[in-house]
Amino acid sequence: MRRMLGNLYARWMYRWETDLTTRDTNRIVRPVEWGFDWLQEFAQSHGFSFPQHSSQDDAAAERAMLQLNDFILRHRTEFFAYQTPQDFVLEERHPQLFPTNVRPRTLKQDARFRRLAAAGRLPKAQFLRFTSPVRTPYPENDRVNARWFPAPSEKMAGKPKQAIIVMPQWNADAFSHNALCSIFNRFGVSALRLSKPYHDIRRPAELERADYAVSANVGRTISSCRQAVIDIRCCIDWLQQQGYEQFGILGTSLGSCYAFLAAALDSRVRVGAFNHASMSFGDVVWTGQSTRHIRAAFEGISMTQQRLRDVWAAVSPSYYMDQFAASPKKVLLVHATYDLTFLREYSLQVIENFRRRGIDFVSKVLPCGHYTTGETPYKYMDGWYIGSFIYSAFKHLAALPAVPAPEKELLAR
Repeated sequence: MRRMLGNLYARWMYRWETDLTTRDTNRIVRPVEWGFDWLQEFAQSHGFSFPQHSSQDDAAAERAMLQLNDFILRHRTEFFAYQTPQDFVLEERHPQLFPTNVRPRTLKQDARFRRLAAAGRLPKAQFLRFTSPVRTPYPENDRVNARWFPAPSEKMAGKPKQAIIVMPQWNADAFSHNALCSIFNRFGVSALRLSKPYHDIRRPAELERADYAVSANVGRTISSCRQAVIDIRCCIDWLQQQGYEQFGILGTSLGSCYAFLAAALDSRVRVGAFNHASMSFGDVVWTGQSTRHIRAAFEGISMTQQRLRDVWAAVSPSYYMDQFAASPKKVLLVHATYDLTFLREYSLQVIENFRRRGIDFVSKVLPCGHYTTGETPYKYMDGWYIGSFIYSAFKHLAALPAVPAPEKELLAR
């Protein structure tokens, strides 16, 4: 009987998950582009020579992209290096939804927020703005945006100033994860909810969705990840300028990949919560329901899963595991049993790699899928896992000896 009920639940969950991943009709199958131009400035300035005829056919382009991925991984410190922005500013404005779907309910919600703002009935919020050190052809994308949720001073009293960077999922609207930030404030932890490249206010006008963050343009996808990681580190720089001393990061789905790489590259991050994670960027794109339109483009040039995994090696967590494990952290991993976007087997690979390296982590499992994580009751379970972990991890961190000032400077980048 138990097994039969389990099978019924699984089938119900898979149907629900599939319904949620297929309800949006504005996913576009774009042609495969190798996107060397998105990485050319870095490559040439660091001595990488593109092979001759690398752009004349897909086979030659793929070989060149494999070589470039290997080059980036060997020069990862330089690839993710940056100069701290000098134009940090806090601005106040009415929050906007910036929806990425055209469902009537979403558009109605967006219109309501606009009416409230126009009538002065929607409270303004603070947003950290600065120019990203990574430049793209889109000025709106290069103006970084992070909603600021400062913890009340009485909640921060008697302990080091603590803050967390929050990275929502791919195609998140601008209100996603805001409730979590408010919860963190109750613990005395301030939060910067960062808009990923090509998301909400950073999205180019030609797009309905954040398609340029992950797409069949290989180089642009790598560049987007690079920009996201560097933007995260810039946010930590700003927080340090405000006197914050201890830092964590929360990433969901695509945000978890960006957050993981930032935590691997920047030892200032001492707390990490990764809400759906995978070892390989290419595996998720190839097997996930929400990226079927991208897989379709690659199948058009006879790409395979293994080859896609290799051309996105430079942004895959598997190649940064040792670096991630090199500095102490408290880590939460959350995965879902019926996930059709980040398959369960890939999350289990992350857990096994963490165990093998002796990383201090907690694993939590949701009895749902990827998209259903955002539905009742699972969103409350997920929020409980994340909230209770952040509370205990930062409480533990507050009891540790302060990092000496000279070391803080060395850790800054």
